[in-house]
Amino acid sequence: MQLQSQLVHAEPGHRVVLVSAWQQGACLGSAVGEGSNAEAAEDRAIERLLRRLSPNAEVPIATEGTTAATADPSAEPPTRSQAPPHSVSPEPSVKDPSSPSAPEAEPPTDPEDWSDELTEVELQLKRLGWGREQEATYLARAFGHPSRSRLIRYADLLAYRNALRQLAEGSDPALVPPPLRRPELLGQCDQLLGQLQWGASQGREFLEKHFALASRQQLSDEQLLQFNMLLEGVLIGELPVR
Repeated sequence: MQLQSQLVHAEPGHRVVLVSAWQQGACLGSAVGEGSNAEAAEDRAIERLLRRLSPNAEVPIATEGTTAATADPSAEPPTRSQAPPHSVSPEPSVKDPSSPSAPEAEPPTDPEDWSDELTEVELQLKRLGWGREQEATYLARAFGHPSRSRLIRYADLLAYRNALRQLAEGSDPALVPPPLRRPELLGQCDQLLGQLQWGASQGREFLEKHFALASRQQLSDEQLLQFNMLLEGVLIGELPVR
């Protein structure tokens, strides 16, 4: 089993890392962890992931420079892989018609006019002091291609704009964290809801309790990440169901 890590959120004194477990090309699951630095967040994510994969086993917390052991001593030990953000495959979505459905509503219609968002992107790039070469470097890391014209999804444009807002002037595009990718977060959410065997009403009740909203589509990317972490907490017994 191989573990792949991705830094998905960063701010002063706070990091969030997504870790996924892979075996023979199949994703076994994923988890997110928070910490004051990337190493602590990664260790927390690995601990939560292994507890999800082996809920009845006692899982040690991995420390920097070591790899957490699998619950089954005869199993192949996991190895870490710090993959580039754009190379980590999205979490597969649980879409079996017989499985409980996630709390959903029709997604909002994308606006036809994106001029305001594109104008702000230009202003943010000017604030950062980035030219086309620096922007291409960041886009290639975050979205897998170097051209803004290939951001054909409104959600990706918003993620790009919001990520630029959070960067400090003079930031290095080769080092700053990439934006959150909403499809990956939704896929992870689907998997967590499926593992919990929650129907739509139960998932919606949990969402309303913590965010006072009726649909995941109303959550920002940061809120969706937090929602996933709450679901993981319930799954591994850190939080009550209600």
